[in-house]
Amino acid sequence: MIRKAVIPAAGLGTRFLPATKSMPKEMLPIIDIPTIQYVVQEAVDSGIEDILIISGKGKRAIEDHFDRNVELESRLEEKEDLLWFNEMRRLADMANVHFVRQKEANGLGDAIYYARHHVGNEPFAVLLGDTIMDSVIPVTQQLMDTYEQYGGSVIAVEEVPANKVNRYGIVGGNSLSDSILELSTLVEKPAIDKAPSNLAIAGRYVLTPEIFNTIEQTPKGKNNEIQLTDSLLLLLKRENIFAHHIEGKRHDIGDKLDYLKTTVEFALKRKEFAEPFRKFLVDILNK
Repeated sequence: MIRKAVIPAAGLGTRFLPATKSMPKEMLPIIDIPTIQYVVQEAVDSGIEDILIISGKGKRAIEDHFDRNVELESRLEEKEDLLWFNEMRRLADMANVHFVRQKEANGLGDAIYYARHHVGNEPFAVLLGDTIMDSVIPVTQQLMDTYEQYGGSVIAVEEVPANKVNRYGIVGGNSLSDSILELSTLVEKPAIDKAPSNLAIAGRYVLTPEIFNTIEQTPKGKNNEIQLTDSLLLLLKRENIFAHHIEGKRHDIGDKLDYLKTTVEFALKRKEFAEPFRKFLVDILNK
């Protein structure tokens, strides 16, 4: 069983400046719910309640969000606002959330390496803190099911247009089924003519603890950082790695345009204002 999840949330969020100068990008709200709350909820919905968040400088707001706020709870209780009182209590109790700080921005591989003592000798899930998955079956659960079937590390992947493969880690391999590949290679942000496929790594993983050994041996790569993709390529020489073509939609909240699209899509799913908001959009588009 996968009992633990690691959520890297230490990035500087430079694509969302100036907002992220003093606010973690993972706390950017989709309407009224911070991005990272969706990520933690996905882990919980997958049956994982032991979660380590890798934070960094200026990320204290994430810790505060998952902590108790007794003064706020007391005020809500006094006002007999039981809906929000119960929601604040649920938020603080939804999982056993731990924190460790990455001392310097040194890449995703380095961030995950900080989890080695917490994880120990167990397989574990990794969920990127700025990526929301919209799916019927939680994407992390999908990967866990594949891990149980095949017994090796599993990477979530999705198809991307050919002109965008140079933005992602790209995988190549042999199909075992409509949704599962056994990998033969991984390339970090390849040129279009050197990409092994158009299957991009989609921000969710189930990893064996051997990944920590390969991270130790991984030299700095793109952007002079320790890239997880490079560590996975080393891991591939030692054990089988599989890719799972996810069922669902990935939302990259670190990208401004995708953030705007995500906000609109999620707003249209909210019963309390879906119809008036849809009418507003129609009116704006018809002007």
